[in-house]
Amino acid sequence: MQLKGKRLGFGLTGSHCTYDAVIPEIQKLLDAGAEVRPVVTSTVQNTNTRFGQGEDWIKLIEDMTGHKVIDSIVKAEPLGPKIPLDCMIIAPLTGNSMSKLANALTDSPVLMAAKATLRNHNPVVLGISTNDALGLNGLNLMRLMATKNIYFIPYGQDAPEKKPNSMVARMSMLMPTVLNALEHKQIQPVIVERYKDDL
Repeated sequence: MQLKGKRLGFGLTGSHCTYDAVIPEIQKLLDAGAEVRPVVTSTVQNTNTRFGQGEDWIKLIEDMTGHKVIDSIVKAEPLGPKIPLDCMIIAPLTGNSMSKLANALTDSPVLMAAKATLRNHNPVVLGISTNDALGLNGLNLMRLMATKNIYFIPYGQDAPEKKPNSMVARMSMLMPTVLNALEHKQIQPVIVERYKDDL
């Protein structure tokens, strides 16, 4: 299955250090002919860090996709009934947003877009970036892994010596994960050696 003509949602949450790895993957989706609708949390939009200014990330994403970011729950809700997505991607997905998604909380545009997509029985692809995947958030991670129509970009420990509970998706595997998810398949293996990067 190819991506030409597919409408994809792309949600970003507040793992600012991961955006550099995600932006090239958005471009790959666009190059493959997909329509990408960007969705962001307020953290992405309004936070300035050493990794970049919030407004600069927003402008870059809007320029790439040709769409204004969806930045409110009200704007995200139509992605279910009126503007259905073939697939919703959330990358990076922070531990905070992951815990909310696993417990059915919908307090951001990104989570609303995911909920709207699941309501249509369409796939949601998650690219985690969390410091406590092997800690308190482990329960939420496993709950989502066992949830129908949710698929994961392969992930692994990114710094096992310094941050033993941290796990991050191998973002370079985003497109093949999406292609598999559109056929309702989980790409394998799910657990990879992330800290060695792109083996």
